[in-house]
Amino acid sequence: MPPTDRFVISFAAEPPQQSLPHGRWADVLREQFVAACADIDSEGEEIGTPGEIRWFPDRTFYARTYVPAVARTDVGYEVFGYVSFTDAGEGPEDFEARADFTADVAEANPDWRLDLNEMVLGSWRGEAGSSAEMTLVWGMPLIAGGALVTAELADHAVDQCELVEQRFTLIAADNYRGDYLDIKLWDRRGEPLAVESLYAEDDGDEEPSAPEAALDPPDAPPGEAPAS
Repeated sequence: MPPTDRFVISFAAEPPQQSLPHGRWADVLREQFVAACADIDSEGEEIGTPGEIRWFPDRTFYARTYVPAVARTDVGYEVFGYVSFTDAGEGPEDFEARADFTADVAEANPDWRLDLNEMVLGSWRGEAGSSAEMTLVWGMPLIAGGALVTAELADHAVDQCELVEQRFTLIAADNYRGDYLDIKLWDRRGEPLAVESLYAEDDGDEEPSAPEAALDPPDAPPGEAPAS
């Protein structure tokens, strides 16, 4: 192959190593995530209490494992974030958790084909003083037929994840040399089904408005979009 003009870190994270959290392990993670939700700076907005947590596939990057999460609160907001930890062979330790909230939920956006969440984990230094934001991206397809999701930077795949119970997690370089991530959904034949940018439309720095009513999490059967 000829040399590439897109010298950027790619496929840096280990693929998922475990099934989605359940049982006592899910209880341990839930305690960490709920504590992070309690520390969210909502600037006076009452965001409520998280309900059932949807966990997403684990990804390990620089010896730290990240398990993303999403939950709907009892007043209709969505809280999202992750629990991370290290494991040197004697069990998980050194837990950390981050969380944030939004009122911009899938049911209010019928044009969405992927429901995405993202948080920046750190930076990667590239060429000529440029740096990329190493970004954790997780979510669910809102259309049927998907099998795998990729993260692409300037049409160059920098990570991918097979769907696990219709959920995926990526760790990829973003915001590098003026390029930003696109998240693409593919079927089992390698045909593209959907693409979403992390930066489609931004409403600026306005605070999220309160939902009109509490909404149940979109927990649709595999391969089906949540009901609106």
